[in-house]
Parts: sequence; structure tokens; C-alpha cells
Amino acid sequence: MADTFLSRFCGLMGRKRLPEGQGLLLAPCSSVHMCFMRFAIDVVYLDKEFRIIKIVRKLRPWIGLSLCYGAWGVVELAAGEAERMGIEQGQSLTEGAD
Repeated sequence: MADTFLSRFCGLMGRKRLPEGQGLLLAPCSSVHMCFMRFAIDVVYLDKEFRIIKIVRKLRPWIGLSLCYGAWGVVELAAGEAERMGIEQGQSLTEGAD
């Protein structure tokens, strides 16, 4: 989890990839930039109850930028992971949790 200004700002910058099934939670956060990113990502915006309010798929490295007014947090996943995992708007990230 990235919960300080610096950790949220850096996020996944400089990494070569994100392993399948893993993500990074940034909170509080309502926007992401793709500066210095080497790979595309899926961006899942959450409200305070961890309900998915927006999904941006395959945000491009280096030039991508995304914003969601009213979002509390963001989960960054490797591009295609949101679809592979069946993540959809309106779901709660706590659904199916052990």
C-alpha cells in the first residue's frame, strides 16, 4: 500500500513489470500519472467502502493520465488484469475475500 505522498507519487515508476494477480493500492488518491512507467496498467478507482467506481484499462506508459473525481483510492494492476480477474464497476473489492 502506498499511503504517503512520496510513495503515492512514485507508485510503480521504474519497475519493469507487475506480477500477475498483484497490484498496488494508493490511498488517498483520485488520479494517476504514467511518467517514467515502463508498462501499461489497469487503474481501478475505489470509494471509501472499496466499491469500484471507475476502471481505466490499459493506460499507456509515459503519456497516460487518469482522474476520477470522488475517488478515495486507486488500485494499479498490470494491463489486462482487471478483465482477467473479472473486476467490474459497482463491485466491492471485499467480495470473495477470505
